[in-house]
Amino acid sequence: MGSVSPYGLLVRSARTGVSYVPRRTLASTAIRRAQDDSNNKKGGFLSSMKNLFLGGDKHDHAVINTQQAPAREKGGLGADSIFAQEMNKTSGATPTRQKKEAQDLGQEEKKYLESRQWSNLQAGLNPVPKSMRRWQTKMVVREIRKRGRVPRIVQIKRTEREELVKSHWFKTSVKKLGPLARQIAGKNIDEAILQMRFSKKKAAKDVLEHLEHAKNVAVVRSGMGLGMAPESEPFMPTTVTLPDGTKKKITDPTSIYIEQAWVNRGPYGEQMEHRARGRINRLRPPATGISVLLKEEKTRIREWQDREATALRQRKEQLWTQLPDRKISAQNQYYSW
Repeated sequence: MGSVSPYGLLVRSARTGVSYVPRRTLASTAIRRAQDDSNNKKGGFLSSMKNLFLGGDKHDHAVINTQQAPAREKGGLGADSIFAQEMNKTSGATPTRQKKEAQDLGQEEKKYLESRQWSNLQAGLNPVPKSMRRWQTKMVVREIRKRGRVPRIVQIKRTEREELVKSHWFKTSVKKLGPLARQIAGKNIDEAILQMRFSKKKAAKDVLEHLEHAKNVAVVRSGMGLGMAPESEPFMPTTVTLPDGTKKKITDPTSIYIEQAWVNRGPYGEQMEHRARGRINRLRPPATGISVLLKEEKTRIREWQDREATALRQRKEQLWTQLPDRKISAQNQYYSW
């Protein structure tokens, strides 16, 4: 029996061209198939007997086919990389290719714009043409009647900057937040921030954060507080009289100050207060916000000049005017009654 089993294995390997591999078990590895390296030629029964007794060719060996891993993709250098010259190669999109892609994208966008219907665009841009024509006519008539003169309010809006910033809701009441709003009204923004920083009020911390945010918004959105332009004329310090009668010296007309500050009442919340004997009181904590109107010092200077001009005009109207010095004529020695 020992001499029969090897021949049976040889016969099976000669028939299929594959050497015998033991059956797989739970602890064994995956099956690997081996094949001859001699130009993929299948051996017969005599070749198997020869290899068994004579040892076969010394140069014959089996090659195992295993699944190869995919080639690893290597990164490349950009067209404008500083290391491209050292590596003597460039990868990625070249400037010529980028220019071509931009041209193709522009042509596609142009075709897309040309394909859109003008009537559909007009429905969104000008939904009521009759109202648009009526408004344009009104503006032309206004310019003709006023001879091209711009109203004073429009002139002020064009030459002076302002910013209105409203805060979120604070967990406090109007009675507590109102005094802080009256405290910072009329002050310079930096001075108001300093006041809130050292205030002992609990709501002063929220007001401080809002003032810092309002200052940033005024600088970024409206360009306030950036100083005088280099090519502008030098500004001479001016002392103005505020509406309350106090004097103030202004050295920078672009500095920010708080023109107005008022309190906004917000919604009421819901809160339960547990009391003795299982009782529960319903609390309604209030919410309040604060709004500040920021302007530049040049606005304060203009308002002071307007008040001075108005007061001077009123004083002139109340002055007594003496009769002119001329000869008395048409006199009669008798009374006129």
